[in-house]
Amino acid sequence: MEEVICFQKRNICRMHRSHLLSLGCLTILSTALPAAAQSHVSISGLLDGGIYRSFDGTGQAGTIQRSHLAIAGYEDLGGGLKASFRLSTRFDLDTGLTEDHGKKPFWHDESTVGLQGSFGHVRLGRALSAMWSQDWKFDPWGNFNRIASPAWYQWHYLTPTNRYSNNGTAEYGRMANGIFYDSPTLGGFTLHLSASPERTEVPLSLRREGRGYSASLNYDSDSLSGMLAFERNSSGDKDSFAALKYRFGAAAVMGAWDYSRTAQNASTAKALTLGATYQIGATTLKAGYGRQRLQAQSNHFYSLGADYAMSKRTTLYASLGRKSYAHRADSGTSFGLGVAHAF
Repeated sequence: MEEVICFQKRNICRMHRSHLLSLGCLTILSTALPAAAQSHVSISGLLDGGIYRSFDGTGQAGTIQRSHLAIAGYEDLGGGLKASFRLSTRFDLDTGLTEDHGKKPFWHDESTVGLQGSFGHVRLGRALSAMWSQDWKFDPWGNFNRIASPAWYQWHYLTPTNRYSNNGTAEYGRMANGIFYDSPTLGGFTLHLSASPERTEVPLSLRREGRGYSASLNYDSDSLSGMLAFERNSSGDKDSFAALKYRFGAAAVMGAWDYSRTAQNASTAKALTLGATYQIGATTLKAGYGRQRLQAQSNHFYSLGADYAMSKRTTLYASLGRKSYAHRADSGTSFGLGVAHAF
């Protein structure tokens, strides 16, 4: 009888130990899972390719829009604070080479690390300046199509964000060695700032230029968007930009004004662009116009396009652009067909 009782006690002890181990495992998992959920990393990008006739009449097969690959993520630090990072490179799909065959850095598009909270988002590294990160919203092609985008050819004509940051060549859009700030939204308004604490070193010269900075004030509602921006690069070139966009039903109309000038206003360029989009089911129709006043000459740009969304990620598109410039050698017509897949 005593042996039976001891046997039962041993079984009960084993059961208690088994239950304790199970509870211990569940406790470890319950604490580990939230910790794992606090971090998030994603891989995204756009692959774009097409066949087109360039403005000089040459047949081309390659990128019409910009292909890119990005790795981004954040870590929840608690108390509403997050650490963020983004690494993004741009490349030509037809050759597999980075843009401009290696003239630009590998992480050309963006390489930043930052902190985000109720105060907004602060990043350090290389990224689009405050003006360039917002202006694309006011062009039917998002300043992103080498055939049809008026913005691509006429905005910020004389003011690269940095004249030397791409291995000694100009960079339109991105600020290196920068500090970037995006404010929270207040009454529909957001403020975007960017600046570099470093003076630009001019290649093959001991001379150092100034510091670049940029600011953009934006407003967004369901139907109306607006933007006022100013940028000065390290060479002293300046750019002023203003834009409006109005949405009604399936349509949207937009307009932008850009005034760029080199240091001491030695040269100036004024551009006025207009655009419209209209959605019919899976098809979005686009139209654009740009008029640029470059010193004493006037340059005109006309464009049409259509995007067909095969899915949420894949788009077929057709683009047509016409340059009617003061110098006949700069004029021409370009058209093409392309496919883009976002992931």
